[in-house]
Amino acid sequence: MSQRTPIFTACLFTSFLAFAGCDMNSKDSTPKSSSPSASAVKTVTTKLTGSSEVPPLTTEASGAAEATLTAGNVLTWKVTYMGLSGPAMGAHFHGPAIAGQNAAVVIPMTGSLASPISGSVTLTPGQTTDLLAGKWYINLHTAANPNGEIRGQLSLR
Repeated sequence: MSQRTPIFTACLFTSFLAFAGCDMNSKDSTPKSSSPSASAVKTVTTKLTGSSEVPPLTTEASGAAEATLTAGNVLTWKVTYMGLSGPAMGAHFHGPAIAGQNAAVVIPMTGSLASPISGSVTLTPGQTTDLLAGKWYINLHTAANPNGEIRGQLSLR
């Protein structure tokens, strides 16, 4: 028996394992997993309140936000709210900061700021890391409360 037989057998076995993971029904020749990983989608949520503002604010306003992060670091969000002291003049993702700290705007929400606010953006790897570590918050601003009327720290669901 040749000394190359164990190497040949190992290569053949490795090729078999690689082939077993391919989707043979695809017209694309790129190997694909037979089932997408559910762990690739991450969801972050928060409740928006005046008491979460820094400093805390007394308001009747409240809200909620849910955002999903999918493959390619695409963040898609929906923010609902009610009871603001006036129209929303700004809505932003802020970070990095833990609850009780303020931070700069990371991602502004554009378009209509009427409830519900929705949108999407592609994040950088660093932004993704901060978001998933709970270091981002959402803040809604009004004319009466230009520093923010309601806020919520995002966390993984």
